[in-house]
Amino acid sequence: MSIWTRQPDLQLITKHANHTAASTLGIEYTEVGDDFLRGRMPVDHRTVQPYGILHGGASVLFAETLGSIAANHCLHQDNKVAVGLDINANHIRPVAKGWVIGTATALHIGSTTQVWEIRIETEQGKTVCISRLTMAVVPKTA
Repeated sequence: MSIWTRQPDLQLITKHANHTAASTLGIEYTEVGDDFLRGRMPVDHRTVQPYGILHGGASVLFAETLGSIAANHCLHQDNKVAVGLDINANHIRPVAKGWVIGTATALHIGSTTQVWEIRIETEQGKTVCISRLTMAVVPKTA
């Protein structure tokens, strides 16, 4: 059974992300399942730190991007929006090239908060980062 109250459209998500931090880092949205949103981010000059490995901040931005998009597609009221309240990340393994794949899955979808887990892996499926994102569901302003 699907968790979505509004089915995510990858083309529309990409369009809305134009001229944002996510598009600047090269984040792409690749797959929507009944209970997950998946994307990928390049490990290149935009996302590495001075030692040539994936920057932890880029991983966190990637995680919050996927979780925020997913959360906003699970809202039960049109006059609400989900915004980041707290995020943590455990950086497990360094990556120096290629792509990382992120998958956001819900741990809790409530009327005032949501909690999402975002797993970031290498193209070979090895864990790079595990993040937990708490979203506050608040009234939409203008």
